[in-house]
Amino acid sequence: MLSEILELAMLVIFGSSWPFAIHRTYKAKRVDGKSPQFMFLIIIGYLCGIAAHLADGTKLWLCWVYLLDILLVSTDLALYFYYAKRNRETH
Repeated sequence: MLSEILELAMLVIFGSSWPFAIHRTYKAKRVDGKSPQFMFLIIIGYLCGIAAHLADGTKLWLCWVYLLDILLVSTDLALYFYYAKRNRETH
């Protein structure tokens, strides 16, 4: 039970930073300093967490939290590509 609480805390703490990043990207309409490679690595890490739970068949409810975090990172990644393309076209 303690490992579930700690893993949930990790996911919530890491995941809570993404809404701020998404908001910042949306407001600035610029992606200077952002790394799509880093965001892809984060997504791969979350997918590995899901795979671990699916492989051992335990704590499957945590997969939903991983998926929520993946959705948040993917949103920031989509904004990255949208604004990167837009910024290239205007400059």
